[in-house]
Amino acid sequence: MFASPAYAQAAGGSAAGGRAGFIPIILIFAIMYFLMIRPQQKKIKQHLAMVAALRRGDQVITQGGLIGKVTKVKDDTELELELAEGVKVRVVRNTIAQVMNKTEPAEAPKK
Repeated sequence: MFASPAYAQAAGGSAAGGRAGFIPIILIFAIMYFLMIRPQQKKIKQHLAMVAALRRGDQVITQGGLIGKVTKVKDDTELELELAEGVKVRVVRNTIAQVMNKTEPAEAPKK
């Protein structure tokens, strides 16, 4: 009497309407992949290749800003850098930010 009877609203969604709602989400993910994720993966791959190619004599810059010359490649994770004459430090390979001067590999001695 004081309240009018409530009527159920008709169910409005169809199968095609539900799929259309996912299209913007898929497009946003695709844009994020091509603008953010893929370039970052490419940069990481280039850095790993640069670090793997380090050898004795290369002049490098560490992520801390130190400039030095590689004097010894100890193993897969460690290098020895000479920062100044007689000053040598051990650094982790992955902390190398940039290679300034790349040395050429020495030719094998001829017999």
